Amino acid sequence: MEIRIDSLDHIHEAAREFIAAMGDNTVFAMYGKMGAGKTTFTKAVCECLGVEDVINSPTFAIVNEYRSDSGELIYHFDFYRIKKLEEVYDMGYEDYFYSGALCFIEWPELVEELLPGNTVKVTIEENEDGSRTVSF
Repeated sequence: MEIRIDSLDHIHEAAREFIAAMGDNTVFAMYGKMGAGKTTFTKAVCECLGVEDVINSPTFAIVNEYRSDSGELIYHFDFYRIKKLEEVYDMGYEDYFYSGALCFIEWPELVEELLPGNTVKVTIEENEDGSRTVSF
C-alpha cells in the first residue's frame, strides 16, 4: 500500500490512513534516508492515536514510551546510534517487540535480525517535488 503526503499540512490525514490500514500488526520498521520524515510521520501517527506527550525522536534514549488516549502503550525506537547488537540485548528488546504494544522503529537496518517475523516494513521516500511517499 502507498500513501502520498503532499505537504506537512496533510500529514495527519496520511497518518489516519496509515492507522486504518495497520490491522492487528504492532511492530513497524520505519525505513528512509536521514531527513525523509520517519520521526515526523511517527509523531503524526502517535498524535492521531491520542498521545498528548511531547513526541521526539528517542535519539539518545533509544526508546521513548507514550500512551494513547485509550491507554495503549506505544514504543518509539531510534537505533541510529547503536554500535553493537549487545546494546539492544541489554535494553531487553524482546520485552518491547513481543509486548503486543505498538512499536515504531527508526533505523531498523541495524537490528533486522532481531525483528519479529511479522514486522511491517514501512518505507518513507522524499519525492522530487518535496512530497513524501509512505509504502508498506
